[in-house]
Amino acid sequence: MDINIERFIEIVKKASEIILDVYERDFDVEYKEDKSPLTVADKRSNAFIVDALRKLYPDIPIISEEISQTPYEKRRDWEYFWLVDPLDGTEEFVSKNGEFTINIALIHHKVPIFGIIHSPVKGVTYYGIKGKGAFMVKEGRTEKLPLFKRDPEVLRVIVSRSHYTDETKEFVNRLRERYGKVKIINIGSALKLCLLAEGSADIYPRFAPTMEWDIAAGHAIVSEMGGEVLEYPTLKPLEYNKENLVNPWFIAQRGGIKL
Repeated sequence: MDINIERFIEIVKKASEIILDVYERDFDVEYKEDKSPLTVADKRSNAFIVDALRKLYPDIPIISEEISQTPYEKRRDWEYFWLVDPLDGTEEFVSKNGEFTINIALIHHKVPIFGIIHSPVKGVTYYGIKGKGAFMVKEGRTEKLPLFKRDPEVLRVIVSRSHYTDETKEFVNRLRERYGKVKIINIGSALKLCLLAEGSADIYPRFAPTMEWDIAAGHAIVSEMGGEVLEYPTLKPLEYNKENLVNPWFIAQRGGIKL
């Protein structure tokens, strides 16, 4: 499967421009059946990305947060498909804290083999291609991930800004008992997985609901920097194109972390 990374960087940058055009103005917020917010930025970004993917890869189906889902009976045998979140972190977008992203992933037989995440506010792109490594692009410069080695003195744990559950607190306490000093990092959207890929953090436990499109791109990137994303508590590799697109609890981590 050929991935033209320059073309994908162009796609996420253009989607970023579409999103920021809305972000810098006043905008209305709708709420979907699950109470999650929806804005015109989600819709416009989705329309652009889906159109771009269909032109580039007309034979590869797409699952996106903002389009009607194909029934499992039809998609269960897909070899390849795209997973798209055109604006991950809409709550962060609405609150205007800048912690939102654009996520695109390619899945092959339930495994993410390519992922790209772009932060419109930071102007930074992260991507990973199976067998070719993970990279960060900033100000025209490309650097291989991870950027930083693990600090043996402290375990850096990412937790969701909006979903710091009791189960997560209990898990962090167990990590503290094992590792001693623990530093908590709060951040929104797929930026959690980007920090992990950078090496700015060590582990991200997620014991609250997420959808496949929320994490597939980050999963591909983390895998290529030497980390892993595991179901919890089974610790099996997380898979995609499940009958129910809601993910189980999971742990994403860089290599060498003992649970």
